[in-house]
Amino acid sequence: MSIWAIGDLQGCYDATQRLLEKIAFDPARDRLWFCGDLVNRGGQSLETLRLVHSLREHSVVVLGNHDLSLLAIGQRSEEERRKVNPDLQRIVLADDRDTLLEWLRMQKLCHVDRQLGWMMVHAGLAPKWTVSMAERHAREVEQKLHGDQYGRLLKAMYGDGPAWNPRLAGTDRLRAIINVMTRLRYCTPRGRISFEEKGVPGTQPAGLYPWYEVPGRAERDLKIVCGHWSTLGLFIGYGVHAIDTGAVWGGRLTALQLDCEDLRVVQVPGRDQPASPPKPRHKPRSRNGYRR
Repeated sequence: MSIWAIGDLQGCYDATQRLLEKIAFDPARDRLWFCGDLVNRGGQSLETLRLVHSLREHSVVVLGNHDLSLLAIGQRSEEERRKVNPDLQRIVLADDRDTLLEWLRMQKLCHVDRQLGWMMVHAGLAPKWTVSMAERHAREVEQKLHGDQYGRLLKAMYGDGPAWNPRLAGTDRLRAIINVMTRLRYCTPRGRISFEEKGVPGTQPAGLYPWYEVPGRAERDLKIVCGHWSTLGLFIGYGVHAIDTGAVWGGRLTALQLDCEDLRVVQVPGRDQPASPPKPRHKPRSRNGYRR
């Protein structure tokens, strides 16, 4: 049995199939962890979502910002759904849209496996969040998302504020949790997110830190695997394993084996034609040994 975490698919069906073949994925014995952003921009989002849905008994999925946006679009009228980009439009107008979106809505914001020693989240954690705190906050959102009033949450989740504060309540609290777990890259030591900054570390203004490097951050008792930050590329350090390597931008799609002592990284070429000019990346950095 092998357990593999896979970075952002973003509708790159062909690359996903290549990666599953390269890791010799066998659903009879193996398990997959998908780091979110299954859809959007890759041109094959419907096929990708159907594939991951077909693997639901053998995988764990956390929601990314693009997945949540798809769920929100699915709540709109048919006329409004026809105005979204063609990649997502194929999903929300498909015959099996209800099956796919209902399954997607029931996925998690974070996944914790203490026996394995890993936690998965799409983007990151607020500076003061321990793993247990993050898990509790994720359950707050999931309770609403999985309940009968999920439409209200999907309509109210958009917006950059407020910054996370444990005293927040209601919609503001849920939005802040979603922003941290699905949109975070850089933040201040007090946890205020800079949504505009998306470049490689070292390009951000003074006072901003990659979320995993913030001074005074909480100690976390599990290793973390995440995606979301394509310009960061493959990064392993501070107990964090970031594996969004820009498949949709013409980069690579990455799988990380979680159940072996020496971390094993497997990559395949991403989307054949970039959705837009690739963003600058730096070379992968590692503070632990791994095999490609």
